[in-house]
Amino acid sequence: MGTVNLILVLLAITGVAYVMARKRAITVAGGLRHIRNLHSLPSYYGAHTALWMLLPVLIMMLFWGMSQSSVIENRLIDTLPASYQQMDRDELSLVINEISNLATGGITSGNESKPEYVAGAETFNALYNRAGWYRTLLAFALAAVGFLLSWRLIHPDFRARNRVESITRWVLLACSLVAILTTLGILLSVIFEAIRFFQMIPLTDFLFGLQWSPQTAIRSDQVGSSGSFGAIPLFTGTLLIALIAMLVATPVGLMTAIYLSEYASKRFRSFAKPALEVLAGIPTVVYGFFAVVTVGPFISNTASLIGLDVTQGAALGVGLVMGIMIIPFVSSLSDDVINAVPQAMRDGSYGLGATQSETIKRVILPAALPGIVGGILLAISRAIGETMIVVMAAGLSANLTANPLESVTTVTAQIVNLLVGDQEFDSAKTLAAFALGLVLFVVTLILNVIALRVVRRYREQYA
Repeated sequence: MGTVNLILVLLAITGVAYVMARKRAITVAGGLRHIRNLHSLPSYYGAHTALWMLLPVLIMMLFWGMSQSSVIENRLIDTLPASYQQMDRDELSLVINEISNLATGGITSGNESKPEYVAGAETFNALYNRAGWYRTLLAFALAAVGFLLSWRLIHPDFRARNRVESITRWVLLACSLVAILTTLGILLSVIFEAIRFFQMIPLTDFLFGLQWSPQTAIRSDQVGSSGSFGAIPLFTGTLLIALIAMLVATPVGLMTAIYLSEYASKRFRSFAKPALEVLAGIPTVVYGFFAVVTVGPFISNTASLIGLDVTQGAALGVGLVMGIMIIPFVSSLSDDVINAVPQAMRDGSYGLGATQSETIKRVILPAALPGIVGGILLAISRAIGETMIVVMAAGLSANLTANPLESVTTVTAQIVNLLVGDQEFDSAKTLAAFALGLVLFVVTLILNVIALRVVRRYREQYA
């Protein structure tokens, strides 16, 4: 039985068990008229039974899924001829992958006619089918045991509500740990690969080098054999594009938020605010198309009219489009914090004779400033980490310049460029992507921490 079908069947059985346990709780209480004899509501007894049936099965299926492939591969290796078992680890891994593709109907490299591979594919399918049956039987056995154990606990004094709430708390904690451990695993993987890179390239050369040329060659006379890994041009390009984006997004987003919160009618606000928030959900690849097809050619053609030679991948065009993308972030966050300013502060200002513009300048904006600054910092982090727009619209030349009319590249664009295609993860060129990612992670983390501390301060003041 497939995983999805097995889960659906178990959910149906669990639903039936919930109803049965609920009815039994009412019965042991002496009927609905004596339901006060129960410690908890009947639904808690049903939920307790359902959790006892479902959770052990889900945990078993999780560990089963994590270990099934390796167990089957080991069993498959034991059935292969001795000449295959004596292969080194990489060659044997290729053979197992070929047999797996042959068994599942995937693409093979012409070995489907070899008897060893055919026999291995049959063994592979047999092991998988057997494992599926074992898993199904074990799942039903665990569900049955859980049902019987929880069924025996149903009596009026049993604290079903406390047990259910305790299990729910542990489930929520496990979900939180999954997210935290996943983030930690990603961070550690980046750190380990970055350490390997810094064992090849000195940290000072990477952080303070002025030339970025990651192309390495096999022979010393080939172009790019220098393999320069100075990241200063990349971070300069990243900051230049982020600066242009924030010069566009900050004033437009802030003015939009002030208008929506202080001047716009309720009817216009009910239409404009959701429309701005929808803009935040547009895929960044669409903004990339907009930069390549419209903004880049427009800037290049306009500049040529006054005698300037501007490429379509100039930092100005990329920054403008990125700024347009970030406007909804700034406007939405600023609108929320401006609306969170207590109405009593507005009324007090009006009572002292201040006009609406004076109230905005001297009362509302100073009061909302921590939240606005926090939102802008979060938007900067978004701009620095943006990938798709710069990959599509920015160039790949690592120019160390502050001229927005020249083409620059960014950290994220170079990471994509370094990891595209078949790569060897033991070369400095490929490992440089992890070093760039680690520095980018540290920069955005610092900005996010500063933003969260500012926002927290704001919330403490006006909660």
